[in-house]
Amino acid sequence: MKRLFSILAIATVMAFGNVQAATAPAQLTANMQLLIAPITTTIQDADEPAAAEESFHQNLKKRFIEGGPSFMGIVLLCLILGLAIAIERIIFLNLSTTNSKKLQQNVEDALNSGGVEAAKEVCRNTKGPVASIYYQGLDRADESIDAAEKAVVAYGGVQMGQLEKNVSWVSLFIALAPMLGFMGTVIGMIDAFDKIEAAGDMQPSLVAGGIKVALLTTVFGLIVAIILQVFYNYIIAKIDSIVNDMEDASITLIDMLVAYKNKK
Repeated sequence: MKRLFSILAIATVMAFGNVQAATAPAQLTANMQLLIAPITTTIQDADEPAAAEESFHQNLKKRFIEGGPSFMGIVLLCLILGLAIAIERIIFLNLSTTNSKKLQQNVEDALNSGGVEAAKEVCRNTKGPVASIYYQGLDRADESIDAAEKAVVAYGGVQMGQLEKNVSWVSLFIALAPMLGFMGTVIGMIDAFDKIEAAGDMQPSLVAGGIKVALLTTVFGLIVAIILQVFYNYIIAKIDSIVNDMEDASITLIDMLVAYKNKK
């Protein structure tokens, strides 16, 4: 009986194992499909923005060509030149920005410990308009406080001119781009009416083509002006910040020189 029960138990285990072995591939296939489905969906979703982005660029290129090469090319040139000048000014202004508080402290410490020459050496080793103004004021410190103050004010005007260099060109392109767009609009309307006059009939296709060209030039001109206006405002804000630091530093320098003269 024990042998019979043992045989039945082994047969049962083998039969159950065969059933599991038969159902395992089906379950594995189902699980793999469940795992692959989200990945496939994700890949498809990732491909959709790329296609949309490509269609946007193609549409933009198509609209640009439809606007006509004469005015659209000039508007594009305004954008390129304006961005080039704006980027150059932004780099220059960022390089001109210094830690004015730290510079003031270093100059004051050098002035108290080593005199005017030590303070001038600190200014030589520091970049930026504030350090240049400090150097000019210290260079006239041996003459009088009034001479130092006049030198600081005069050289401050020179440094401000360097900061504002070529900024007027950006403002010119901001005004010029929409004006060229509006001129293209007027010329497109005139061309549309010329076609109507030549055809002797008011056909919608004749009017629509000219109006579309006119509106495209206006849109691109406004887009260029908006882009350059953002850069222009950032540049003006940066210049104002540096000029305020220059004015504060000039006042502090005169106070330091007065205190240094009184100690002597």
